[in-house]
Amino acid sequence: MTNLGLRERDARAIAEIGRLRFSPLSLVGGRGNRLIEEGGREVLDLSGSAGPALLGYGHPAIVEAVEKSIRNMAGASLLLYPNEPAVSLAEKLLAITPGEGDRRVWFGHSGSDANDCALRVLAAATGRPRFISFIGSYHGNLSGSMGISGHTAMTHTLPRPGVLLLPYPDPYRPRFSAEAVLSMLDYQFETTCPPDQVAAVFIEPLMSDGGLIVPPPGFLKALQERCRRHGIRIVVDEVKVGLARSGLIHCFEHEGLAPDMVVFGKALGGGLPLSAVVGPREIMDHAPAFALLTTAGNPVATAAGGAVLKAIEDEHLAERSARIGKLFADGLRTLADRHEIIGEVRGRGLAVGVDLVVDRATREPVPATTTAKIIYRCYELGAALTYVGLKANVLEFMPPLTLTEDEAAEGVAIVDRAIADVMAGKVADADVASFMMW
Repeated sequence: MTNLGLRERDARAIAEIGRLRFSPLSLVGGRGNRLIEEGGREVLDLSGSAGPALLGYGHPAIVEAVEKSIRNMAGASLLLYPNEPAVSLAEKLLAITPGEGDRRVWFGHSGSDANDCALRVLAAATGRPRFISFIGSYHGNLSGSMGISGHTAMTHTLPRPGVLLLPYPDPYRPRFSAEAVLSMLDYQFETTCPPDQVAAVFIEPLMSDGGLIVPPPGFLKALQERCRRHGIRIVVDEVKVGLARSGLIHCFEHEGLAPDMVVFGKALGGGLPLSAVVGPREIMDHAPAFALLTTAGNPVATAAGGAVLKAIEDEHLAERSARIGKLFADGLRTLADRHEIIGEVRGRGLAVGVDLVVDRATREPVPATTTAKIIYRCYELGAALTYVGLKANVLEFMPPLTLTEDEAAEGVAIVDRAIADVMAGKVADADVASFMMW
């Protein structure tokens, strides 16, 4: 037995390379849209555990599906033999995901391995070694998926050789317009990046970790058209913003995209480790690429995935996300009347970002310390959230899609008070020194 608290035990036992801590929150349970911390206090979850908790915690559909599956477990692997929950989930994903021709599904454990799989199988099947991605993108934390990411938190790892990283046009800070980025791509195609060497472009239809950036209208569709002319495949990363979060089943539908491959993760498992890639048979059945994971597609995780898709349909969660998301975002926008630090509130559905600035005229981002202090104070007041952005200045909200109107109002009130308290100097630098890891 030990008298140490959960935070101290975590620090002694869990590797630093495998954790991000934004506050002292230490959990012993969860119920609905609330997290239960050590000591029993309930905290409103405005981050959905960074996205996976699409249905909150203890949702009856997830509980029933997992309990039924694990009591009569159809093996533990899709690798060696088919199991009913996995095949059924694959069929459902094919049914809800737009696409042409004969397609197949691959299952993994996280968005990181799913993007890694897409990368490897595309390079092998097309014979093209190069890829296009964006500065600010985050596609995962395995060697392959990290190699095509462009987030400032990943500069310790060099990009994949031959990858072309383009600026993602930001309407709030228009350093590079959509037209300028497309012109850059054209010039690269003409010079150092022959398009017949490029297998695919990886697109986030809403750049999440880069700062919840909504792309300029028409930009991604124009990019898609350029790539199509050269036989470059379109891969859409829906890991963080897909499956009803944006107000539509797929976030890429907002942009009129017709992807060749779609990558799912986080929310797909409803909190259990599960990811998927949906793509054309001629790519996905390229056996020499070998993307084998022993426990991927196991019946427990895929049963949970089936329950998630059913709940999205039965509970009309896409429509709910659009409605509650608008109420929540509008509530946050009203705070700008009282807090000059709020530069912009943006997003889609229940994927919302609050861009914090030193000065609205210059739009200079606040120091990461300020962002961390607001999150820390929100925790003290009873809400959990995180930050994103290349300058760590964007409050990120990815709550469960089961968030109620009252809880949305509660969240806005907590953020309001937290900003006021931080600006009044009620949170010290020392309070957040150990919570600035991203």
